[in-house]
Amino acid sequence: MTDDCIFCRIIQGKAPARIVFQDEEVTAFWDVAPRTPVHLLIVPNRHIDSLNQLEAVAAALMGRLCLTAARLAAEQGISASGYRLVINTGIDAGQSVSHLHLHLLGGRHMPVFFG
Repeated sequence: MTDDCIFCRIIQGKAPARIVFQDEEVTAFWDVAPRTPVHLLIVPNRHIDSLNQLEAVAAALMGRLCLTAARLAAEQGISASGYRLVINTGIDAGQSVSHLHLHLLGGRHMPVFFG
């Protein structure tokens, strides 16, 4: 954990957030600037700057993050209609907080990026 990371402070309860899930490895909360009706951030409780810093020993953590996302999508009522998981890595990709996180987006139709 780092004191200068907003997500670390949220995980520790030192910064406000609308937390929807928290266990020993993962915390999920509403994005403060939602892009879709459902826009949750799912973060590891352990500070990892980005996907580029994910070590092999923490690879199972990505599975936990994804399984948490699927469970939250069901709880939010968007699993049947569909949802998107986004991981921005680096400034050019739009990563604004240097703490690995997944965006769970849904609740409306979204255009296809590729295809």
